Amino acid sequence: MRTLMRGTSFTALTAAVLLTVACGASSQISAGSTISSATAASPVISSPTARPSPGQSAASASAPMTSATATTSVTPATGSSKPSASSSGTASSATIPPSLRGRVISRIPTSRRIVALTFDAGANGDGVDAILRTLARERVPATFFLTGRFADSYPTLARRMSAAGRLGNHSVNHPHLPLLTDARMQAQITGAETTLRRVTGKNPRPLFRFPFGDSTPREIRRVDALGYVAVGWTVDTLGWQGTSGGRSTASVLRRVLAAKTPGEIVLMHVGSHPTDHSTLDANAVPQVISGLRAAGYGFVTLDTLVH
Repeated sequence: MRTLMRGTSFTALTAAVLLTVACGASSQISAGSTISSATAASPVISSPTARPSPGQSAASASAPMTSATATTSVTPATGSSKPSASSSGTASSATIPPSLRGRVISRIPTSRRIVALTFDAGANGDGVDAILRTLARERVPATFFLTGRFADSYPTLARRMSAAGRLGNHSVNHPHLPLLTDARMQAQITGAETTLRRVTGKNPRPLFRFPFGDSTPREIRRVDALGYVAVGWTVDTLGWQGTSGGRSTASVLRRVLAAKTPGEIVLMHVGSHPTDHSTLDANAVPQVISGLRAAGYGFVTLDTLVH
């Protein structure tokens, strides 16, 4: 989502060590790689960084994010194919692997060279057309985390994004969930799911991303109980800060490539900056794809986590 509702962020939850899971790469992996179904998972310690508040400096916002790299040798995935419509996503809490509960997943547990491009959508859809054109041309799948408000405001774009990749739940209107009561927090999650299903015909479950990356164990437990996996990111491109925030297409590319690791989850946004109207993430997608491919990486959706 183009996260423009900035406020004081909570310190993001440091994700625990991910256990080895067979779902790290199954035969259900989306188009975009040549990996086999026998992918071994490797332990990871990394965490998404909460979004900076408006007063945070660009220097602190751009501090390098950590991610563990796999030591197992891998076979580069060089191909990718046209993304297909997403599945209905009806996984319940009972079907979510135990290793994915109680934490925010910041990297796909695998030793294979695969990357998940993810896009948050909330404020506006100014970069959607360019992003979808690039993904279709390059035959790369992606995961889109939509707010209910975005889907209501841009129903045509929401349906196109649903057809181009995999949908995820990003709450109704992007509040800081730790500030809400249990009832209001649950309403944010279930309300967004209801809207996304009505507008797109697709169920975003089991993929959920916390607004601002803010969560505590309480919110994670609630997400799990509702049948969702909490998904963070390995790297935030910071393209949402715009040119007025000192960012550029080149800086977006540098951050993605500097953080590349098997199972990297890339956080980007579909909207434009509210003041300088830049769409840096949309502009950088072609170079991001070519740069990762040159390093031997293929692309998957986050369905890889639970299938």
